[in-house]
Amino acid sequence: MALHPFTDEQARALVNLRQRYEVWRDAQRAMRALPYDLRRKRVGQYEYLYEIFDRSGNGTTLGRWDAERARRLESYRGDKAALKDRLERARAAMKEAARLARALRVPMLASAAGPILREADVRGLLDGQLLVVGTNALPAYAYETVARLGLSDETEDFDLAWSGTESSAGAPVWDMLKAVDPTFAVNTERSFQARNAASYEVELLVAPSRAEALGRLDKPHPIPLPEQEWLLLGRPVEQVVACRDATAARIVAPDPRWFALHKLWLSDQAKRNPFKRRKDREQGMGVLDAVAEAMPHYPLDAEFERNIPAELELHWQAWQDQRGPAVGRWR
Repeated sequence: MALHPFTDEQARALVNLRQRYEVWRDAQRAMRALPYDLRRKRVGQYEYLYEIFDRSGNGTTLGRWDAERARRLESYRGDKAALKDRLERARAAMKEAARLARALRVPMLASAAGPILREADVRGLLDGQLLVVGTNALPAYAYETVARLGLSDETEDFDLAWSGTESSAGAPVWDMLKAVDPTFAVNTERSFQARNAASYEVELLVAPSRAEALGRLDKPHPIPLPEQEWLLLGRPVEQVVACRDATAARIVAPDPRWFALHKLWLSDQAKRNPFKRRKDREQGMGVLDAVAEAMPHYPLDAEFERNIPAELELHWQAWQDQRGPAVGRWR
């Protein structure tokens, strides 16, 4: 596969995009760490400082009004105003950087996936709990390669995998999806899939070794799949990518070597849609080519080869055969 390296201008734009996205995300996290609101409130003949939890005005008292609580309210209002200003500036800067990246025609993520990933990132779910495991991972691999891969990356759905090792309380995935779009509902015929009013589908996958760490109350309800174990191996790729709507999002995706071999395995599954099987093979071969040509930090060496399970050996050999005898075996 012929890679098309990014120009210096494209590379600079993506460095700026990442910096500006991270400033926005950190400001958003800081804003959410603040109470929803603090208010001075009279109850009977006394006044109190109240923490308000939501738009309905539900809250709890923080004690009788006095000089200390007056200072606390003043400090809160000052901090909130400063964070609002910081957040607005960061959002504008991020959009400016994303528009430039789009104009420079870098690989981009589908617009519908962006809000999901941004919300997941602000909530900390991309820090060890969720992986992007489908076609939407391709822009991250392109950025890691610093080149356009030339692979089909159009998709109308979104595949996420639970990778957390500690049991989650509540329903973090479902709460995140509903925060993005309250019309999301679990597909009654495919319980591992959620769909919104625009028919955008999000599938949640899980490896058997991580199934117990996914809360029982969470949704969608994935069926543990043994092949998902492969996507937990190695070292994940983490990149901030441009979205088609001139925004940005952070992607944490599986180690590209294992992503590629998993794709090649999928391409050989007779029950899979024939059109998807063709795309799976193209993506698997292409990502392995990109690793070989431009990702020396993901070595295709003897140590990696020794760890390839029997189910994937034929696919590994097929890729080597396609590369030709001049390449030899990766040592």
